[in-house]
Amino acid sequence: MTTATRAFAHTPLELTAGDKCFRRYSAAMRTHRLRSGSQQAWFFVILCLSLHALGCASQLDNGMETPDAGLPDDMGSGGGPRDLTFDPDAFWAEDPPPAMCLLDGGTLPPPKPPGGTPTCPDDKNRQGCPCPTIGETAACWPGLRKHRGLGSCQDGVTKCVQNGEFGGIWGACEGYVLPVPDAPGRDGCSCFSAGRWAIENVVPCFYSFNGAHIGAASAILSGGMPKCSPMGEKVALPPSPWSPNTLTVDCVGRWKLCYTIKAGDVKNPLPADCVVATACTQGDYPKANEVTPLPVLPAWYTSTPAQVACAEKFKNSGGYGEMSVDGLTVTCDDVKKMFNRVGYCPLKCNDTPMAPECKDCRSGGSGMF
Repeated sequence: MTTATRAFAHTPLELTAGDKCFRRYSAAMRTHRLRSGSQQAWFFVILCLSLHALGCASQLDNGMETPDAGLPDDMGSGGGPRDLTFDPDAFWAEDPPPAMCLLDGGTLPPPKPPGGTPTCPDDKNRQGCPCPTIGETAACWPGLRKHRGLGSCQDGVTKCVQNGEFGGIWGACEGYVLPVPDAPGRDGCSCFSAGRWAIENVVPCFYSFNGAHIGAASAILSGGMPKCSPMGEKVALPPSPWSPNTLTVDCVGRWKLCYTIKAGDVKNPLPADCVVATACTQGDYPKANEVTPLPVLPAWYTSTPAQVACAEKFKNSGGYGEMSVDGLTVTCDDVKKMFNRVGYCPLKCNDTPMAPECKDCRSGGSGMF
């Protein structure tokens, strides 16, 4: 006779609030045709990046970012002649745009340079540079291009003012917000600052046959509740996937997330803790700050003697789950880390769910990264 016992997670679910990342769309997408929907979504974002119409980000600055004070007084800016003999690459020499990554791991070349000159580029409206219409106001950015519009960074506003007989020049840039020096995430004006992975079912089932432990397998959801699939003398792969799951991130990208069940103490995890099983999911995340379903976590079972032995250790002395992420954002942020551990309730909570140590038992788990 085969018997099964479930282990429920012992962790309250938390809620996240990600930063706003993806803001406006670009009509330029209409001119490009890509082979798949996911490629279209990513390239769509990349086009927006190149037009400064995004809410994602690039790498952090290593030091203080000081505002661009505009042209020095001796530049003679205004209505005078403009030097048009420069190399177009000079626009990006010291102030490049954000890096832009594709699904295949490659990167796009820099976008077409803006109009104007490297000293007075049309995309930044620097103080002291020529402007066409007296009294006109426009967005301005005295920081680095790779931070513009990302995280907490915000454009300022400048006004076209008369410059004597030479016509109009842009005045001071007011109201802008630059990155906080050495700050990560939003305050550092980076695309990625936070994400949340939520799994509906993290319950494992432990099986015995005629009183002897024979292994473990993922529980299946039936009517929203985790149940153990019937097994014979040996544990086999359950007929249904393990769990639906959702992802919320403040940056567009491709994300792989894994859940690993180990035997050991969640309060004192050790590198030598054995692994019962690992289940992973992967998918594109096309729009920031939206709760997005990922492909379901697949079913699993203990198929090796080492896994069977580890499952028995979990059953007898407890275990925990580890959440890990391996992601690449549209601006080439590489996010790899183990970010959360989920404890499990004692197996006796199947029979005494009202016991004090069982009050926070639940079937799902979630974590922030």
